[in-house]
Amino acid sequence: MLVIDDEQDVLDLLTRHLGGLGCQVRTANTGELGLSLAVRDPPDLVVLDVRLPGVDGREVTRALRADPRTRDCRIIITSVLDMEDLVDIHADAVLPKPFRRADVKKAVDSLWG
Repeated sequence: MLVIDDEQDVLDLLTRHLGGLGCQVRTANTGELGLSLAVRDPPDLVVLDVRLPGVDGREVTRALRADPRTRDCRIIITSVLDMEDLVDIHADAVLPKPFRRADVKKAVDSLWG
């Protein structure tokens, strides 16, 4: 699993919550680094902030979906934006910020039950 967010506190929180679900988590604090890590070792799941500096979450999602190595990974978008602002992103689930441990579990469970 790969978490991409530019805020260290969010990376730490998601790592703790996802680790509690038994996930092995890698992190990246930029879209560029996240894409590099995903292509080198494709994850089953990417949890991705929409509002990243440089290569943002929309661009990362498009790149992941376009690359044959990563097109089948699941993507959960995290954002403070309204749901209406996220309709153009081809993610598998949305995790609104702020989130709690139960919200993270629900988003992950929605993908694998």
